[in-house]
Amino acid sequence: MTIGPRILKTGIAVTLALYLCSAFQLEPAIFAALAATLTIQPSIYRTWKQMLDQVLTNTLGAAVALFAITFLGDNPITIGLVIILVISLSLKIKMDNTIPTTLVTVLAIMSAPGNEDLLFTLNRFLIIMVGTGSAMLVNLTILPPKYKEKFLVNVQTTFQNMSLLLRTAVSNEMTETSFQEQSKRLKKDIEKLADQFLLFDEERGKLGNVNKMNAREIVVFKQMLKTLQQGEQLLENIEEHYFQSKTSKEENQLFDYHIEQLVNYHEFLLLKYQGKIREQEHDNLILNDSGEFFEKVLAIYNHDKEQKLRLMIITSSIVDYTFHLGRLNKLLAQVEEKGRL
Repeated sequence: MTIGPRILKTGIAVTLALYLCSAFQLEPAIFAALAATLTIQPSIYRTWKQMLDQVLTNTLGAAVALFAITFLGDNPITIGLVIILVISLSLKIKMDNTIPTTLVTVLAIMSAPGNEDLLFTLNRFLIIMVGTGSAMLVNLTILPPKYKEKFLVNVQTTFQNMSLLLRTAVSNEMTETSFQEQSKRLKKDIEKLADQFLLFDEERGKLGNVNKMNAREIVVFKQMLKTLQQGEQLLENIEEHYFQSKTSKEENQLFDYHIEQLVNYHEFLLLKYQGKIREQEHDNLILNDSGEFFEKVLAIYNHDKEQKLRLMIITSSIVDYTFHLGRLNKLLAQVEEKGRL
């Protein structure tokens, strides 16, 4: 069982909300705890944005609920109609991320006796705001996210998995079950990396240099992600097209060796960024190998165009993967020149 920072912060936020409600005699405190649970966000920027959005939509929800109680009553049909209206309004103003907490506000106001009183409505609104505020405070002050470190660790982990799959894809050494499991895991890991990149790119763009990451580093991280995505695309194309081409042993060795070289180069670039390896003459070797490889594949294709057409799809993916590896190397060289490595 893994207890991550977000889980821990959710527990702390709920505890804080309950203590604050007890201190200010706000009841029932369970609504504050529920609001705190729904408000925890994965980034500092989203925390600030959520806070502003929550104040607006919860005020809107409370006003709609009070209006409905005054003129329509608090029967189940009215509550259902108010829920529909509040959700529609939240979507209209593009604040759908606050809908769960806003609905809690509406239900907290409309589901209890005495709800026609303005002071009662204000009390329930304050309870929700205590829960929301507790989550915001905890999110900003306790275990702030370390985007860069986490992203780089996940890049390395994802690459290791992709490396294993690419190195065994052509040779078909892994069992089918194991290969499929690792492939699914790779897809999920790359999706998670894309979400992580979006978070700290969003953070830098909206809040400035919060985590001391400049634009150059962001470009490098984006290219790291893009290169992994191209490697994963190459893997998909091999799985879908390679074995239908009825390749010979020599053709298998040709593709297997070249993919191995590209994976080694990818590993070298990641180690280079981490400062764990000295500069080597990889670029010319990769370019020379690539030229020879493409000539040999073209000769294979020309010899039997109908049977070997699928190999050209895989070769196209290899070209893309090679291009993005080269671009990553150029970006790392630029960062190094500026003294960032």
